[in-house]
Amino acid sequence: MIVAARSKIHVRVFLAADVVASVEILPRVRPPLARIFAGKPASSLLHVVPRLFALCAAAQQTALLSAIETARDEVITLATKQHRIALIVTERIVELVRGLFVGHLTLDVASASAIGSLMSELSALVRSEQPAWGSPQREATARIVAAIGALGVPNEGGALRSGSPLARRVAALNEVGLKSAPTEHSFLSAADDLKITKRLLGDDSTFCCCPDLEGHVPETGPWARQMTRDRLLLRPFGAAERLTARIVEIVRLCAWLEAGAQIDAAEHGIVERYKLGPGRAAAAVECARGRLYHAVELDAQGRISRFEFLAPTEWNFHRRGPLARNLQGAVLTARRRREEVRALIASLDPCVGFTLNFREIRDA
Repeated sequence: MIVAARSKIHVRVFLAADVVASVEILPRVRPPLARIFAGKPASSLLHVVPRLFALCAAAQQTALLSAIETARDEVITLATKQHRIALIVTERIVELVRGLFVGHLTLDVASASAIGSLMSELSALVRSEQPAWGSPQREATARIVAAIGALGVPNEGGALRSGSPLARRVAALNEVGLKSAPTEHSFLSAADDLKITKRLLGDDSTFCCCPDLEGHVPETGPWARQMTRDRLLLRPFGAAERLTARIVEIVRLCAWLEAGAQIDAAEHGIVERYKLGPGRAAAAVECARGRLYHAVELDAQGRISRFEFLAPTEWNFHRRGPLARNLQGAVLTARRRREEVRALIASLDPCVGFTLNFREIRDA
């Protein structure tokens, strides 16, 4: 979920006798969208957004469009809302599957052909321009579910097929992956929208690149959604739990599409709109990597005088965020430290690339 700018997140782990003493996270350089959008007619930007964002383009476009419509006091039809949610859900499945298989099964040659076919089916479904969710989409979703099942992902409520590549991956992460205590861990949800949207167009120019929620930096994404929705007991967690949550979410979303993508059964808070004053509004969209926010201020001619956005990566890779908390105090053996930390970073699924370095702290 990033404009095609060559920015990366830089992670440096400081070790004292194999124990993580501290973590330094240098965030990505955010694209200058506020400058790009300023002074432009709001309507002229809507078709530009998908070309600007390499990932989650539908979510980005929906967030901007919803914010603009709300700033203009426009009302959308139920059919339009259903179409947008179905598109976002489909895109979310694509991104979750891509991260699931490409991120975790890159070297699994035996599954490469099946994964390629699955991604082709998903991409075709996203490109579908049908205004309503009907039989062709349901049939395509059924093929996708079958393809995912062939790779070891269960039907809703089931377990990973024993011996499947994903089952082996989860087992490996459970065996050697980093586990963190749940101390002070929290999760971002739609319940936080009002607090966040009020700050998007506020006076703090650093909020959108270094956000916090009353001093806390919650996690956002599939695992955060599962913990919030199912109110699971928070136990020591790591990459395995986040991988499992991603699998559970893929199954749930596919089941919703197969059932006809009915809006009354849609996930709570998947698209929300907020009026912030005359010509001012914000929107929140729950996309693959977490909760995305766009906020706009329009002038009397309908041009954008101010635009702000807040992506999930700014929370998950905050210097005091989930990654830093998961690593703090962890014991990393020299043989596996790079693999373990990279798996943890991948479980949070940054929308840009990253670098990882380790530094030993020596006594003076």
